[in-house]
Amino acid sequence: MSNNKTNMPEKGAAVQKDMETYAINPYIPGGLVEPDTLRKIADVAEKYDAKFIKLSSEHRITIFGIPYQDVDEIWNDLEMEPGGLSGKIVRPVKFCIGKSSCKMAKQNTMEIGLEIDQRFRGTKTPDKMKIAVSGCENSCAEPGVRDIGLIGTNKGWKVLVGGNAGIKPRLGDLIANDLSSEEVLALMDKIINYYIENEESVRLGRFIDNMGLDEFKKEIL
Repeated sequence: MSNNKTNMPEKGAAVQKDMETYAINPYIPGGLVEPDTLRKIADVAEKYDAKFIKLSSEHRITIFGIPYQDVDEIWNDLEMEPGGLSGKIVRPVKFCIGKSSCKMAKQNTMEIGLEIDQRFRGTKTPDKMKIAVSGCENSCAEPGVRDIGLIGTNKGWKVLVGGNAGIKPRLGDLIANDLSSEEVLALMDKIINYYIENEESVRLGRFIDNMGLDEFKKEIL
């Protein structure tokens, strides 16, 4: 392994507080994971004497305390791609279990969540972009505070845009109702491409505030 710590983000490794060890996030789409994969993660973490393992609010499994010299080897042993993407890109999609198991859900979150993840994850954007999908208005996946949020209803999907959490939280604006999954994917494609084409280096919510919601809707819808 070359002695070049500047490329660690590309290797899916984030330096920790001690400035010596790293944390990695194996890619687990929507938090859906097979028992064999869990066993492998546990075995590899134990082999490399990881400091601890943490389940995150974004449905990830993070392994902490990996020495610099072990990062390449741990990825080789895991045989998984990095999932903790950072920077100005579309982040991995967060979604609840939806109609697969939840009695409250109105729509199939897993199917559309995986499709969105496959289509858009890693796309370069003017600022980071987070997407969440909830199967009902209980909003367990927190779509109201994501750049693009979907909420399932009996008639289809609600689409919210411009939400974010953080120090200055912003609730997403509702821009569409009763969409099919195909219509949602087409609308998301328009939103993301329009955001990219305008190249304003702010989160989507600030971008919408700067141009005005009505103008944004006119451009997108």
